Amino acid sequence: MDAQHREHADMQPYEMSVFRGDSGQATPATLSGRSSRAALRLHGQDPQEGATVQELPPVDRGLKAWTFCVCGFVLEMMIWGFSFSYGIFQDYYTSNPPFNKASGVAIAAVGTVGLAIQYGEAIFLSFIYGRYPDFMRMGMWLGLLLYFASLFCSSFATEVWQLILLQGVGTGIGGGLTYMPVIKLLPEWFSERRGLAGGIIFAGTGVGGFVFPFVLNALLDRVGLRWTLRIWAIGTSFFSGIALLGMRSRFPIPKFAAHQRRPRFIPPQVGFVKSPLFWTFAITNMMQGLSYFPVSLYIATYTRSVSNQLTATIILSLFNSSAVLGQIILGHLTDRFPYPAIMVVSAVGSALAAFFLWGFANAAIFLYIFAVIFGGLSGGFSSTWPNAAVESVGGQPEYAGMAFAGTAFFKGISAVIGPIISGLLLQTGKGSTMGGGFGRFGYGAVEIFVGSCALVTGVGSVAVAVARQQVLP
Repeated sequence: MDAQHREHADMQPYEMSVFRGDSGQATPATLSGRSSRAALRLHGQDPQEGATVQELPPVDRGLKAWTFCVCGFVLEMMIWGFSFSYGIFQDYYTSNPPFNKASGVAIAAVGTVGLAIQYGEAIFLSFIYGRYPDFMRMGMWLGLLLYFASLFCSSFATEVWQLILLQGVGTGIGGGLTYMPVIKLLPEWFSERRGLAGGIIFAGTGVGGFVFPFVLNALLDRVGLRWTLRIWAIGTSFFSGIALLGMRSRFPIPKFAAHQRRPRFIPPQVGFVKSPLFWTFAITNMMQGLSYFPVSLYIATYTRSVSNQLTATIILSLFNSSAVLGQIILGHLTDRFPYPAIMVVSAVGSALAAFFLWGFANAAIFLYIFAVIFGGLSGGFSSTWPNAAVESVGGQPEYAGMAFAGTAFFKGISAVIGPIISGLLLQTGKGSTMGGGFGRFGYGAVEIFVGSCALVTGVGSVAVAVARQQVLP
């Protein structure tokens, strides 16, 4: 934590916040109470004339901070947990009409396009909400409406391109709009416990990824694809709508009069875009995504080749749920130890699991072990993001959310490229085994690709450690 951030965190349970436009004049933003006036004087300033004063809730503790954390967990579970459960639909679409005649790459694109958009749009939304912060609440509700409409209408699709447009593009845009407040507001509510809070929130993906495959599989068996999508659209909207009620900024939302200039879309002095720490961390995360997404997409299909559909569902659920412990444990460790070291352990462990456990898996027991190890280590990798984002921006903590979104953009690139490359490698394998029991059912090249990308992630993590030393005081 930088010195400026630490100083603010130690100033009573309250802080001050001044919002400025391009003109440099203070907008009618709200400052904290008497402690904020004292803080201003402590820094040699007097409160701005005409500023409204109120107390701010404490950082790292208190009902409002943990309410935000719980609501963020629910949104993570409903939006991302469903996205990472697409393996159930991937298996269903390739096995049942009317989509079973389409190519596997096209069907995989439904899930990967949605994930890529959710990751990629975060950086653009951070620019938009930086200029129009007063429209963020409207945006998240419009996003939830779009998510519901797209998922509900996808139940009427008869062609794969319609699924890509609705279940992919539509839910991707809507999900990103709905989830964006979590990224933007997390640095406001948590400082010293940022890694733990981020780990708890991001664990929602694992919880949803564990529960949802069983629920989706049961619904597909009982009511069919059409009603499964409709029921899910209604349920997601209900629970996400409740969670959105807790998505509130810790700071007062600035109000801009008609004559006041708003901040620029792209701030003029964003120092982190020149930071080697940001770029090494972002590119390393892209490589990690190339390792992670193919497993998330194909682990259920591979398991069904070894065992049966029930086992495939259990393996996918176990893979996703292992990320829960991974997120929380690794997130907590990043508050105590340098996060590049956590990244190295995650990457090397994931590579070994891919090469040896998945590569030579000839029975379900090996896949159970692989799902736990790879799911926990690789699935928990993103818990390093919050602390890395804050360190990347250095003395500009207000841009931490933007740095976080920039990392997500690179992760979104891997969400598209990884499954496409692995899909092409799988088609090339044509169901053959490489030799020595490695790479059964044509997955050998995919397993090598996954393990190699994980090793490159480990090398990138060392580069992150070197870059980090250059920015630390």
